[in-house]
Amino acid sequence: MKIGVIGLGDIARKAYLPVLGVQPGLELHLHTRTPATLAEVGDAYRLPHRHLTLDSLLAQDLDAAFVHAPTAHHVEIGTRLIEAGVPVYIDKPLAYDLDGARRVVDLAEARGVPLAVGFNRRHAPGYAQCLSHPRDLILMQKNRVGLADDPRTVVFDDFVHVADTLRFLVPGPIEQMRVSARVEDGLLHHVVVHLSGDGFTAIGSMNRMSGSTEESLDVSGADTRRQVLDLAEVIDHKGQPSIRRRGDWVPVARQRGIEQVTLAFLDAVRAGTPLDARDALRTHELCERIVAEITGEAPGMAGATVSGIG
Repeated sequence: MKIGVIGLGDIARKAYLPVLGVQPGLELHLHTRTPATLAEVGDAYRLPHRHLTLDSLLAQDLDAAFVHAPTAHHVEIGTRLIEAGVPVYIDKPLAYDLDGARRVVDLAEARGVPLAVGFNRRHAPGYAQCLSHPRDLILMQKNRVGLADDPRTVVFDDFVHVADTLRFLVPGPIEQMRVSARVEDGLLHHVVVHLSGDGFTAIGSMNRMSGSTEESLDVSGADTRRQVLDLAEVIDHKGQPSIRRRGDWVPVARQRGIEQVTLAFLDAVRAGTPLDARDALRTHELCERIVAEITGEAPGMAGATVSGIG
């Protein structure tokens, strides 16, 4: 299989190329507009197929492509690939706004081209295993150090992981949403989202000025509780707590679900299995509503029925 890798920043180098580079039967084609980066990464992975333009890459008759370029370029690059009939995996988010994300999803659907979005936490073992646990109450935190930023950028580039994980784990349709946030001088410091439905509550929070980089998930119900700390440690509470830690030799890409989501996409392309990004689009819809609530760009959603994102 000829696989394009577009964008060679940290996420491609640290997460995806270590997985793709060891898969048998793949011919990797690298693309970035920065010559020095292309040479550095190509040499590091001993990959001879290097392209400074998207036109050059598309001329290779690709079987699939991974897009790790900056979010601002996702719509443009995704559109070019889909129009060329190339199955595509795009890092989250598809765009910084719902309209852009919808255009990509609609185009892929109209052309019948497989489209996957990189919500890797759905495949992270610690989180995926929570689907079998009672989930009356779901709590998720993802915090950062000194990273207050534009609300739309924070929500779509980072908090989107929290929003999607809550959507993934809620045991029923989301009926209510409430949002609270702290914004100073136009920069988002923290955001808390409260989702609820029949018999469940899900709360997600992010503090970009927390003094610590950390992530935790806590699900409970039926007098049992499970915590997942930094995607690496699982603590089950039923009487005495039992702790399961990531093995010493488990790769970070597997712990974070990146290996699994990458291989699932490649398997689907090989098998000709349809890939539908409509569910990913619903996470983008939720993020758009969160931004609107924070910024006042649209009427508030507090206490309103949240249709279409459950």
